[in-house]
Amino acid sequence: MGEDIFEYSAAERMRREAPLARRAAPRTIDDLVGQEHILAPGKMLRRAIEADRITSLILFGPPGCGKTALARLIAMRTKSAFENINAVTSGVKDLRAIIDGAKQRRVADGRRTIVFVDEIHRFNRAQQDALLPDVENGNITLIGATTENPFFSIVSPLLSRSQVFELKKLDTEAIVRLLKRALTLPEAGFDNLAIVADDEALAHLANSADGDARRALNALEIAVLTTAPNEDGTVHITLVVAEESIQRKLIHYDGTGDEHYDVASAFIKSMRGGDPDSALYWMALMLEAGDEPRFVARRICICAAEDVGNADPQALTVAVAAWQACEFIGMPEARILLAQAATYVACAQKSNAAVVGIDSATKDVREGKTVAVPTHLRDKSYSGAQRLGRGEGYQYAHDFEGGYVTQDYGVPRWTYYHPTDRGKETEFKARLEAMDKRDKEEEK
Repeated sequence: MGEDIFEYSAAERMRREAPLARRAAPRTIDDLVGQEHILAPGKMLRRAIEADRITSLILFGPPGCGKTALARLIAMRTKSAFENINAVTSGVKDLRAIIDGAKQRRVADGRRTIVFVDEIHRFNRAQQDALLPDVENGNITLIGATTENPFFSIVSPLLSRSQVFELKKLDTEAIVRLLKRALTLPEAGFDNLAIVADDEALAHLANSADGDARRALNALEIAVLTTAPNEDGTVHITLVVAEESIQRKLIHYDGTGDEHYDVASAFIKSMRGGDPDSALYWMALMLEAGDEPRFVARRICICAAEDVGNADPQALTVAVAAWQACEFIGMPEARILLAQAATYVACAQKSNAAVVGIDSATKDVREGKTVAVPTHLRDKSYSGAQRLGRGEGYQYAHDFEGGYVTQDYGVPRWTYYHPTDRGKETEFKARLEAMDKRDKEEEK
């Protein structure tokens, strides 16, 4: 009996010493905020949890959005055995021990086993493959949690045996609701304190956490524990207190993973779409999160050629100049050069005629369309070329009026390049049309 009391006291002490994010974890599905798209009444995942009919799942989303909390809710609802491991600290040996126990349990009393693998993307391919046979045979039901896109970080056979659910980043309003709930929740351990938290203070904590409920809750705990009570015994959490408790807005950004390329994609598409403000935001996010200036500069150069093109040839000049200057100036000043180039490209007249043209020509080359080099265009610089007739009949354009002469260059005009009526390409189009007219007149 004494040992039971001791064990209970130790467990209670550990619970009270756990971070606020753990103490205030949701107890019911309704307590889990911000994931209504998969957990609202009637949604498939919620029905499966309530009916205790969970199949293998992969939960992915940014840190602090509720993946682990959802797994704990499933653990509380299920009649299955629930095993919990972390891919950072566990290996194949640990997996085998859990799976062997699951097999014995299944044979002994038919009871299922749910295995929750937190940060499953940290398992290498061999470790993930070790799960496959037992997921396939039903020895275990897998729940994997990951902050990375599972279609990049999880092996395909495991994905094909699992349902994938994306948890969304929590907005400021949702995190404020969690903070208010934590202040009144008995399990949070603040029931012996009189706490008043200003709305602007909670909003600051929520906004600075950037969707991470865990960080916001832990910052709130710091604010409560480090703020002396007023004369009336009230702990007053003001905006100043909140600002001191969470010093800098957290940037959730994986510089090598899925989000890295999502932000880079948004950056290019904002420039392409003529939105300099969005382009500056996405660029600031990349630079603030640690991306190299040259990575950003390359994207600006690509956009200048692909999306601005000959509508404003100066765009590529500006982009390349910014890239070259960044190489010897460095951060933080390089951000100014990149900002000038990005806004120029975003505001410039747009044309993708050049890239459409090269893609069309490349397609013909790859599909085997053969165009022989006309004899008069062939190289005549080597010995014997004249005997073969190489270069015979070639007309040097600069010898003719306007620097142009009607001549076959292998591919008819307008086959690939179709300049637009925007910017500098208006002039190009007019010149090509004039050449066409001259060619037709000479043919008569």
